[in-house]
Amino acid sequence: MEKIQANMDILFNPNSIAVIGASNSPDKLGFHVMNSLTKGGYRGEIIPVNPNSEKVMGYNAFKSISDIKKEIDVAIVVLPANRVPDVFRECADKPVKGVVLITAGFKEIDDPVGVALHEEVALLANRAGIPVVGPNTFGMANFQVDLNASFTPEYSFLKKGDISLVSQSGGISALLGYLGMRMDLGFSKIVGLGNRLNVDFAHMIEYLMNDPDTKVIILYIEGIDEPRGLIEVARKYRGKKPIIAFKSGSARIGDQASMSHTGSIAGRHEIYYGSFRQTGILGTDSMESLLDTAKALAACPFPEGPNIAILSGQAGLGMVACDLCDADGLKIVPFNESTQKKINEILPPLALRTNPVDMGPAWYNSAAIKKIVRTVMGDTNINGIIFQMMFASANRDVVLVLTELLSSYRQQKPVISCILSPPGIWDEQVRSLEQSRSLVNYPTPDRAARAMANLRKYGAMQSG
Repeated sequence: MEKIQANMDILFNPNSIAVIGASNSPDKLGFHVMNSLTKGGYRGEIIPVNPNSEKVMGYNAFKSISDIKKEIDVAIVVLPANRVPDVFRECADKPVKGVVLITAGFKEIDDPVGVALHEEVALLANRAGIPVVGPNTFGMANFQVDLNASFTPEYSFLKKGDISLVSQSGGISALLGYLGMRMDLGFSKIVGLGNRLNVDFAHMIEYLMNDPDTKVIILYIEGIDEPRGLIEVARKYRGKKPIIAFKSGSARIGDQASMSHTGSIAGRHEIYYGSFRQTGILGTDSMESLLDTAKALAACPFPEGPNIAILSGQAGLGMVACDLCDADGLKIVPFNESTQKKINEILPPLALRTNPVDMGPAWYNSAAIKKIVRTVMGDTNINGIIFQMMFASANRDVVLVLTELLSSYRQQKPVISCILSPPGIWDEQVRSLEQSRSLVNYPTPDRAARAMANLRKYGAMQSG
């Protein structure tokens, strides 16, 4: 297995790729894989393999991988399952350094033939030291090198960033990827493990922990045949980079679905989440929270304690955030005396001037809001700030006025916000603040509060 781990970097950074099963026909997956590579901007050499075509999408095609005289780093295989063992023998002889096996029809099917094929191909790959993503996978992508080794060209539209997703499900990979697009979230890599021939969660964590382009790791888990490998590697790298996980299959019917989907038993839900806590993996309870937490962990420092200030331009936002903070272990504590005195001087007595602060009487006075935020930033009793503001015509300039303060503060303590306006008003200003990592913004107060809570939970988990 050492050779497999050693070849992982070539798998994600190949200089040449052979598409075995490449096609000019849009009703074949090989056509869409070629589309993904070419439209995604992959800069290495693309070599189609198709015995019935001289050219595929303008590229010279070869009858087999054995006919290619050049070195091949990675092969993407989109052939029927019964033809895969022979292809793997050719890949081993070449030798190919990595394989993305998109083909289905292995141990996930209710047929001994599929299991036998899986075991035969695994033996061939392991003997040759070839890491294999799949089978039964959508593929994978390394956005840092414009590599889209999947059958979905639209993955190439994702923004480059430092979050890497490892998923057993192609559908969940698509869901999280498309949600990420809407959230303007940047990804480093997305990997569909599929049936995990010889590359499992443990191998991916080992690789990503040493990948300079990955800062946060997201896992979507259905079931693992040997969870000990995941637990051991997570414990080995505990605290080096955040790992966030969502585990499905808690219901009995979900367990059965996992077996037919990825060929593995889902297992006891509570045991997985207990193991996560013991090894420093932060478990989440929803897809939304998985991405929201990754976004915060990629951009924010950990709060040094549970004490949070909530500053809201409208009182209702503060109430919602308070409820979530209280439920998730954060504390809305009094300000220190000097902070409170300054806020009292800025806001009239009719406002709620203690924490949480209702800035409603000053929501149209951007200079006053800036003073309040600056004052709370300096409060030694506060470990993190949740700032919330809804647009109204009279407060149009508030985000612009706060930009210099937030940019110079550079999140000495985490600043998580819920700033929302009609499309086209504050969007670019908020995006600029997020890109400079001056804050992290969410569309609702509950999501902002939950992100802060998970930021605190992860930080406390590592130091505890």
